[in-house]
Amino acid sequence: MNDLLARNIRRFREELQISMGELARRSGLSKQTLSKIEQGIGNPTIDSISSIADAMHIPVRRLVTEWGNPLFVQRGAAAAWDEDGAAWALRRMDEVYGSGYVRTLIVRLRRAGQQRQSFTGGTPGTLHHVYVIMGQVRVGPVKDLVTLGEGDFARFPGDAEHRIVCLSTEATLHVVTTVPQVPQFATGN
Repeated sequence: MNDLLARNIRRFREELQISMGELARRSGLSKQTLSKIEQGIGNPTIDSISSIADAMHIPVRRLVTEWGNPLFVQRGAAAAWDEDGAAWALRRMDEVYGSGYVRTLIVRLRRAGQQRQSFTGGTPGTLHHVYVIMGQVRVGPVKDLVTLGEGDFARFPGDAEHRIVCLSTEATLHVVTTVPQVPQFATGN
């Protein structure tokens, strides 16, 4: 969670073109404390996080929600399993914090010659999490495609043009799509 918070504070501060010194002044935190939080080594309180969000005029949930991460790949051969004897084994593929909805699918694909299907961007902040159960595929943002085989996992932004291509005769994927919460009603008036 500290890495996520650090990444988001730095991202929003840079997008708003606010120096660390200015953000420290606006939030009432010391520059040293803010620097540690941005490096992911601080231990911020809820009050500190709230002060930082208020100083940037954004909701706290934006600081604790995954936003358009770059491609993340976990190879099956390098995966770590937590085991409890012979009863069960658990492989953690990814954790994303935030609010919104989650769609879980099993997808079966067949290779269709050279046909490639691209998908246009969805709601900002949408992420696709793809685990290859069987076969081989090429997935990801169109300019950053990666080849995955059985046991491999990738997470990539779904809010930019992306592609899923079956490279083997058939492939089966476990796909989880996370979409941030979108306000359904306008506020104010």
